Amino acid sequence: TMGNWLVNHWFSAAVLAAWLGINIFLFTYYFLFFDRDERYFYTRAILGSALAWARASAKCLNFNSMLILLPVCRNLLSFLRGTCSCCRRTLRKQLDHNLAFHKLVAYTLALLTAVHTIAHLFNLERYNHSQQASDSSLPAVLSKMHLQGSEWLNPIHSNQTTVEYVAFTTIPGLTGVIITLALILMVTSSTEFIRRNYFELFWYTHHLFLVYFAGLVIHGIAGLVRGQTEQSMAEVPPYDCAEYLTQREQNCTHSCCKDPEFGSIPAESWKWVLAPIILYVFERLLRVWRAQQKVVIKKVVMHPARVLELQMQKRGFSMEVGQYIFVNCPAISALEWHPFTLTSAPEEDFFSIHIRAAGDWTERLINTFQLETPRVEVDGPFGTASEDVFQYEVAMLVGAGIGVTPFASILKSIWYKFQQGDQTLKTKKIYFYWLCRDTGAFAWFNDLLASLEQKMAESGKADFLTYRLFLTGWDTSIANNVALHFDTATDTVTGLRHKTIFGRPMWNTEFAAVAAAHPRSVVGVFLCGPQALAKSLQKSCHQYSSLDPRKVKFYFNKENF
Repeated sequence: TMGNWLVNHWFSAAVLAAWLGINIFLFTYYFLFFDRDERYFYTRAILGSALAWARASAKCLNFNSMLILLPVCRNLLSFLRGTCSCCRRTLRKQLDHNLAFHKLVAYTLALLTAVHTIAHLFNLERYNHSQQASDSSLPAVLSKMHLQGSEWLNPIHSNQTTVEYVAFTTIPGLTGVIITLALILMVTSSTEFIRRNYFELFWYTHHLFLVYFAGLVIHGIAGLVRGQTEQSMAEVPPYDCAEYLTQREQNCTHSCCKDPEFGSIPAESWKWVLAPIILYVFERLLRVWRAQQKVVIKKVVMHPARVLELQMQKRGFSMEVGQYIFVNCPAISALEWHPFTLTSAPEEDFFSIHIRAAGDWTERLINTFQLETPRVEVDGPFGTASEDVFQYEVAMLVGAGIGVTPFASILKSIWYKFQQGDQTLKTKKIYFYWLCRDTGAFAWFNDLLASLEQKMAESGKADFLTYRLFLTGWDTSIANNVALHFDTATDTVTGLRHKTIFGRPMWNTEFAAVAAAHPRSVVGVFLCGPQALAKSLQKSCHQYSSLDPRKVKFYFNKENF
């Protein structure tokens, strides 16, 4: 429910409300300022309300450009997370929404860019039209003023100029075109599909942010949009003198006879983005320094279906469950860093990742490791630990597809804590649901489950973990195989003791069974998987929680990996 969301995410809600409020304030304030202020009386005579639209969107563009880099300063966020380690965990957890905020700001930039560009296209058209007009209207008279000096109002000085000419030869025109193209490329190449399948394309295109910021800082330098100077306003106030401009006698002696003079609005984008750029430079230097620290590869395991497991050690490296690292292999690419979820438990004396072939870089990495052991660099770990799992007597863990990876770390860690009689572990029972199309790429996870199952059986704790594998995509050969071996104790697809189920889980049945088995427990439901699944699990949690405080309660937690 909305109330629950606000309780758990009050910090995110406050940040969003503040961000939205500042955007609305900046837009409204500057829109009214440029639409009403006396200094821009003559500018508005030519441009109309398009001036206010262009300037108000420019202010909001500066504000959002200032914010866009902050959520991707990973080390800065880790530092913040460390300094607020005494804060409640919900607060630390919300720092993990950094990429969602980054995307929100990016889409806002794209929208504001469209508004700003369209407004300026209207402005150019009106400047051009006024310059070419040969009547004695106010826009035409203003456009012919001070063409020789530097006090002009209309940046288009000749009636031969086209809008295209201004867009591609002036500094604001050219930088505007360049930064808009950079933004379009960055937004389009960062869709989920491209990030998952063509990470390199996303990675390199995203570095156009350097072009974006350089262009942004230069963009306003020429000061093409102008207002009346303070001195000129004192001499010829526009509200009093405007009418004299269109109907002036030859030998004029009136106080309004002097032509108004105009000056540019100083460039200010650099003031907005300077601090975040400096912070980001520090962030990158810190990444370089951390990457230099030596990583020892203890063991390389090649699993079926081209999945590579790397077990590593690095001085001072301490991880928690559910965290991730960035990996670089200079032999393949000096620039590319790829994120991987850690699959080891903190109790182990190494940290590990499992890499499946999913794109050029991972393909090349797997091929390289089959021939030799190259040098790798590691940055991290990042992200907030998924320690909530240990706080519930009963935990329902749901991993879908590649979302099963973080549960390797969680399941191992729970088992170690359970064996060592760790007092922080409240868990008495785990239900694990694994949904995937085919187990091919996850044979390593199968092995892990099998070994956990074996260890639990040996120590007489076989019922500590119950798991089900749901195969959501399967063909007839599997079906026939299953029909033949239906009465065997272990499963024909995975070789595990618990039977594989074909099709999707019936969550109503699963929740009803857990509620019946644990009538007085608090059950934590954890998902690492798609949004659609989150919705149905949330619904089931709500539906199967008893209103009686002494009876079963289900709490939903979605992990962001």
